[in-house]
Amino acid sequence: MGNKAKGKKFWNLKKTDEKTGELTLYGEISNVSWWGDEVTPKQFKEDLDKLSDIETLNVYINSPGGDVFAGQTIYSMLKRHKAQVNVYIDGLAASIASLIAMAGDKVIMPANAMMMIHNPWTFAMGNANDFRKLADDLDKIRESMIVAYQGKSGLEKDEIISIMDAETWLTAEECKEKGLADEIEEAKKVAACVDEKYFSRYRNVPKNLKELPEEPPGQAREVRDSENELRKRKLLLELEL
Repeated sequence: MGNKAKGKKFWNLKKTDEKTGELTLYGEISNVSWWGDEVTPKQFKEDLDKLSDIETLNVYINSPGGDVFAGQTIYSMLKRHKAQVNVYIDGLAASIASLIAMAGDKVIMPANAMMMIHNPWTFAMGNANDFRKLADDLDKIRESMIVAYQGKSGLEKDEIISIMDAETWLTAEECKEKGLADEIEEAKKVAACVDEKYFSRYRNVPKNLKELPEEPPGQAREVRDSENELRKRKLLLELEL
């Protein structure tokens, strides 16, 4: 694949012990489109297969969403995996990231985490024929997403459609009530991963996600900035492993 392809990886897959694997999906799902790309999903599958005979796969998600084709492929691979899949939504599972979460045999959310569900969309370039095919593909993906949400939650199809049409932001408690999550943990100090560029794309972003916290004065701010930089470097290093 080479270093260029490796740098495009938006996931980190590794073994934590002989029988346990870990998948981290922090940030945008795919920084390059999987539209017409057979290389990227192949590499993801190869990385997943390298975990071999694990019994448990822990998936950690904090993502504002991303490429619908990438997300659906990841969902399908995780759903087919023979291991027990535990999904932890550390801050946010929005858009296609919420579909990936539905692959979990168990979905765990901290009390302050959120999930956002809406109809699939993607960015594309091409002619009229390309867009007709894309529209057909998105319709098919929408139907498969409905099945996934319904299979996890047990909600009626019409309710799932209403949730998707409305671009619905759900708290951890609401997710558990609707069957989209299985357990609620104590609140965690993990910021929901929503970049400002997503505010213009999504209609109903909760006010608390848009509001930035007040800057701490003096030394406290420097300590916070240093800690944030260390976390970023650690995540980037892990993604390169």
